Amino acid sequence: VQLQASGGGLVQAGGSLRLSCAASEKIHRYSTMGWYRQVSGKQRELVAGISSGDATNYADSVKGRFTISRDNRKNAVYLQMNNLKPDDTAVYYCNAERVAVGGRLSFWGQGTLVTVSS
Repeated sequence: VQLQASGGGLVQAGGSLRLSCAASEKIHRYSTMGWYRQVSGKQRELVAGISSGDATNYADSVKGRFTISRDNRKNAVYLQMNNLKPDDTAVYYCNAERVAVGGRLSFWGQGTLVTVSS
């Protein structure tokens, strides 16, 4: 699958952005879709995930501010980010994961940069 992330940009603290991830194939095939972020020099971290059954999970740092959703008809996943903080500045990556013989397969998009100014 190819994943195309978009929606990043520059926003002031307290503002909002909505990230979109467009998949090249049916996302219902994937057990989990998620958003990760990475700051230069640090490990990539999970921001939010959503299962094929619409169960969601969030990093503690974004709970109550970010919302992940999926639209199986459009093969898309979204991340609504509200009340953004400078610490949210990072490259955000879309991820798709499914169970395969022998383990799990994970696919990544190219990333979209989010910059939050103070």
